Amino acid sequence: MDLTKIKSKIPDTVFPHLQKAFDKFQINTPLRVSHFLAQVMHESGNFKFLSENLNYSADGLKKIFGKYFPDTLSESYARKPEKIASRVYASRMGNGDEASKDGFKFKGRGYIQLTGKNNYTAFGKSINEDIVANPDKVAMPEYGVLSAAWFWNSNKLNEIADKGATKEIVTQITKKVNGGTIGLDDRIHHFEELYKLLA
Repeated sequence: MDLTKIKSKIPDTVFPHLQKAFDKFQINTPLRVSHFLAQVMHESGNFKFLSENLNYSADGLKKIFGKYFPDTLSESYARKPEKIASRVYASRMGNGDEASKDGFKFKGRGYIQLTGKNNYTAFGKSINEDIVANPDKVAMPEYGVLSAAWFWNSNKLNEIADKGATKEIVTQITKKVNGGTIGLDDRIHHFEELYKLLA
């Protein structure tokens, strides 16, 4: 498979890292690559975002994380990303309590947001590196791609991608990546564009 056919769609900071991730996690057919990159491109705003933005206003906190921020709390956390992440991600996904600040240390990073100490630990094991000791690595293009490919592989998305080039398959994969179908049209657009070039 000739990845240079899609080089114009991928930033120069990202393209050199694709082959390593694809080889390691068997993303190795036009279908798999097109499905994977369509999801990554949408999730990361075309490779622009490598780290979760947690700079929410009080209203934003109530809207997005309402159960963690009753009215009495939202003002004191507003526009404080470290405090927000430490609370929202506390005591789950392998993170310690709010005071540990694990929630911020292991906030979403990478092209498909890797979140939580358990995921950082598992990803690190898969590439034989201690990512828990240096979680900011996941916000670098090489590790952003690798962690997204690890997520893809861990969720057995190659098996779904192998089923074909239809909108239904893009939808199935989107539900696994997103938890819903947010941005589905954009994901389908990316998939169709890439698959046309690679197939």
